[in-house]
Amino acid sequence: MKKLISIVVPVYNEQENIQAVYTRISAAMSGSTYEILFVNDGSTDMTGGIIEDIVAQDKKVKYIEFSRNFSKEMAVTAGIQVSRGDAIVTLDADLQHPPELLPEFIACWEQGAEMVIGVRDIDVHESFVKRVGSRIFYKIINVIGDIEFVPRSTDFRLIDRRVADEFNKFTERNRITRGILDWVGFKKKHVIFRVAERSRGTSSYSNRKLFKLALSAVISHSTFPLRIIGYLGAFITFFSAVLGLFIIVEDILLGDPFGLNISGTAMIAVLILFLIGVVIMWLGLIAFYMLNIQREVMNRPMYVIHHTRNVQKF
Repeated sequence: MKKLISIVVPVYNEQENIQAVYTRISAAMSGSTYEILFVNDGSTDMTGGIIEDIVAQDKKVKYIEFSRNFSKEMAVTAGIQVSRGDAIVTLDADLQHPPELLPEFIACWEQGAEMVIGVRDIDVHESFVKRVGSRIFYKIINVIGDIEFVPRSTDFRLIDRRVADEFNKFTERNRITRGILDWVGFKKKHVIFRVAERSRGTSSYSNRKLFKLALSAVISHSTFPLRIIGYLGAFITFFSAVLGLFIIVEDILLGDPFGLNISGTAMIAVLILFLIGVVIMWLGLIAFYMLNIQREVMNRPMYVIHHTRNVQKF
């Protein structure tokens, strides 16, 4: 019996791409045993209706619709949680992740890889801001992070059932799916692909959302910012003590032999301003960590499902 391949496609306002991505996935998976699971992340256009029509014609297609927009990360999570496949593939609906590579991903899996990760080649369509921002992000996260991220890796990946079962044990709400999958380990294989230009519609991922995602990755996968606060505090304390001792000896005990004419009031004012700035800056960073903790402690559901079609597992 052929093994079942589940293909998870998170969608948000993708009415112009749904039919095309369905057709190309079906063609690429011809001869295989598969299911396609569309997860509608609160679309406000005709995306849901188009998928409903496809579901009525093809029983291999499953459908989950959220009650509102919960984010792509939650859509991918829901898709993995309800998939029944021996292997699960996640890909975007904008066709920048070419479905024609699915057989290659499956072949790598059959050869022993437990996770097959799509890695973007140089993208000529990518803006300068995104290209530079991506490069800086990966350099920073790999220096301060607890796990190593492969530069230009994507959510276009295949995971084995064992990996999916481990992934489903994670409960954090503020999540980066690819970060969790990288964290669990297992045997990986990387496939380089050229990103296609978005054929229809516009991307729902703005620079603001990408920055928020990068910040979440740093907070979720690195304790370095918290540790550096302690280092900076120790340094400031040591520096202030040495500076204070120098002023006492040079100005008070020795009578200012170097002729520095240090004004005590001015020195204290500058020092206070500096310390206040440092404190406010780091309190802001700590607030991000506290917000992350608060979201986890509240223990709200990661998403709310409005309705489903052809979905049997929850």
